[in-house]
Amino acid sequence: MITNFDQLLDQVRTQPKKRLIAAWAVDDHTIQATRLAVEKGIVEAILVGDEKKIADVCANEKINPSIFKIVHVPEEVQAISTAVELINAGEGDVLMKGLCSTDKYMRAILNKERGLLPPKAVLSHVTVVSAPTYPKLLIVGDVAVIPAPDLTQKVAITNYVINTAKALGNEKPKVALLAATEQMLSGMPACVDAAMISKMADRGQISGAYVDGPLALDVAIDKESAQTKKVTGPVAGDADCIVFPNIESGNVFFKAVTKLAKGELAALVMGAKVPCVLTSRGDSTTSKLNSIALAALMAK
Repeated sequence: MITNFDQLLDQVRTQPKKRLIAAWAVDDHTIQATRLAVEKGIVEAILVGDEKKIADVCANEKINPSIFKIVHVPEEVQAISTAVELINAGEGDVLMKGLCSTDKYMRAILNKERGLLPPKAVLSHVTVVSAPTYPKLLIVGDVAVIPAPDLTQKVAITNYVINTAKALGNEKPKVALLAATEQMLSGMPACVDAAMISKMADRGQISGAYVDGPLALDVAIDKESAQTKKVTGPVAGDADCIVFPNIESGNVFFKAVTKLAKGELAALVMGAKVPCVLTSRGDSTTSKLNSIALAALMAK
């Protein structure tokens, strides 16, 4: 089982190279991360964006631009659309967000006529987090796309984190459905949804994982807290995956881990025709490289 990002990079190096298309790839973080992924033999890359801006970054960072294929599109929105069109034309296996804003990137993916969303699919964000104080990778969702997921969307998120954990080599991941408490409180929607999804897993409607909830964060990831509160079961204190009740809790969690605890991450949009790398414009080159590696692992 892959327990850190170095192991992830080693794993994808053993696979055939995937084809990455980076949308509005005109910033140093995106270009540096893509360069590293190319040099490590993970991907072949197409950069879509303003050719002069790309050339300037390459010159400043001492990168040979010939390692990429560059598609010159001088305007941001059109560059994103062109990147999506290239995916639909079969030119790439992975889409990546460059310096463009998340709303423009998502709008192109969600475009009903020219986007990447299959019929009836649920688009969601999955983040793999490496926290210095936790002994393994945590797979969490949704921290960036669905503001207030309903029950159907939470089931989709649960399946996405399970599938990601399995791709990382975890044959039966432990999924915590998060709430503010591990008590079953009918007046708290997060508790009700968590209990329903947990029972769905018990009945086989969600398979391939241990699923438990509602669980508070301390009970989900800290064995001593679980023992003190007398919460038992395979998930308690040893979660591999966390499903958040809303975007606020998830977003605060992953930014606290990365900014306060200096953790690293990999982040994808799941549910589209191909894995779509979606990191913040402020995320590090390392996190973007990790995300490319995760996308290459998940790509068909």
